[in-house]
Amino acid sequence: MSPDPLLRVEGLVKRFGGFRALDGVSFHLAPGEVLGLMGPNGSGKTTCINVISGLYAPDGGAVRFDGQAIGGQKAHLLARAGINRTFQSPKPFLSLTVAENVAVAATYGNGSGKPVDVMALLAELELDGLAHRPAGDLNSAQQKTLDLARALATAPRILLVDELAAGLNPAELSHMASRLRALAAGGMALLVVEHLMGFIDKVTDRVIVMNAGREIFEGTLADATRDAEVVRVFLGGAHG
Repeated sequence: MSPDPLLRVEGLVKRFGGFRALDGVSFHLAPGEVLGLMGPNGSGKTTCINVISGLYAPDGGAVRFDGQAIGGQKAHLLARAGINRTFQSPKPFLSLTVAENVAVAATYGNGSGKPVDVMALLAELELDGLAHRPAGDLNSAQQKTLDLARALATAPRILLVDELAAGLNPAELSHMASRLRALAAGGMALLVVEHLMGFIDKVTDRVIVMNAGREIFEGTLADATRDAEVVRVFLGGAHG
């Protein structure tokens, strides 16, 4: 029997002027589940994460975390409550060391009351060798991994992952996929936005496919690749 959903998105709407970036999106996410969010560029995937994480306030619908409405709450409050995310373009504190970046997140973003072993977390992500280097010295793939470490330092119950795999080499991709699956095995709920189909196939239990701000498919990736509407959207629109 599946656990009750930890996150419910119900009829979510987000407008920018006259443009509806989200137009009634609905889905749920359970503890220990990895849900992929797919779709062409401009379909609303990152906007959806931005609303859930508190970067944007919704213009309609509801976001519920553990039964409580959270739409419009500030991002730092949601982080302390148990929802955090990575970014397509990480922005660490460049002059601080890798370890200091993670320690700041653990100190100010962790509302769980559980202490965080910064060096152990960095070791799990293979960043311990860079712990005392300034974050500004890291390459783009390393900065993305640091961004994940900072999010995990807040002990999230829900982790929103925005194109984490972009720029990683095959070995890094395999390690990252294993790490995300291990987080889910520990009970964390993950919502993963990604374009790399192989990565999505390795990490997700099911996927939502979006187009023009709406979900057009929900199910396994294997079934999505055989769905006529999904095939039309990806072959007929931008996908990068």
